Amino acid sequence: MNKQAIGIFDSGIGGTSIWKEIHTLLPNEDTIYLADSFNAPYGPKGKEAIINLSIKNTEYLINKGCKLIVVACNTATTNAIDYLRDTYKVPFIGIEPAIKPAALQTKNNAIGILATKGTLSSALFSKTSGIFASNKNVIEQVGEGIVELIEKGKLQSEEMKVLLKTYLKPMIDANIDYLVLGCTHYPYLIPLLVELLPSHVKIIDSGEAVARQTKTILKENNLLDTESFKSNNHFYTNGDPSIMQLLLNSKFNVEYLDF
Repeated sequence: MNKQAIGIFDSGIGGTSIWKEIHTLLPNEDTIYLADSFNAPYGPKGKEAIINLSIKNTEYLINKGCKLIVVACNTATTNAIDYLRDTYKVPFIGIEPAIKPAALQTKNNAIGILATKGTLSSALFSKTSGIFASNKNVIEQVGEGIVELIEKGKLQSEEMKVLLKTYLKPMIDANIDYLVLGCTHYPYLIPLLVELLPSHVKIIDSGEAVARQTKTILKENNLLDTESFKSNNHFYTNGDPSIMQLLLNSKFNVEYLDF
């Protein structure tokens, strides 16, 4: 089992931001990344549809022999991970917005959260937010249209800048000092967000924490690969492979997969 790959899936290419953190921390682990770009974004879809898509992705990775699966999608985590854990034997690592560190560290008691509709409306998000941020001014914003632009490779486009300016204005007006990114696509926007936000605003995403948790769970289950000297990393998408290739800086081959 130790030599088998870590499976990672997302509703598109955004979860490669999570893959990068995992690969940095665990460079000798094999990985298989699955991008369901054809169905991106998951955010507007209902819970049942999200669970069904997550089942499809999970079973593909299990059939590839993955020893652990990272659900590199906030929407899939908040809507489907309980079902996945109850149904399959492999360990699962989920992702949710990093509200806790933002709530604990804010000096202004004002936090911005940019996420998908599916994440912000989920029971898990509501529970976490209620526990850690009930006494904070939390400005929630659905990032409608952002995932679609990223999936088209329009990271620095004028359309993206206009969208982000609109979404950030209420947060800036509320004097936030932390912005939580609640979608794995969004870390690719950090250079643009830094440009648009006041300099005192700190941006938090879940990537490093997810990588650390992946290592912890592998250790606990005696699944860490301590012998390999280099890793094999495979990337599959049912969208345009060239867009993912761009985010990976062309270091890895991306295969089109009709699934």
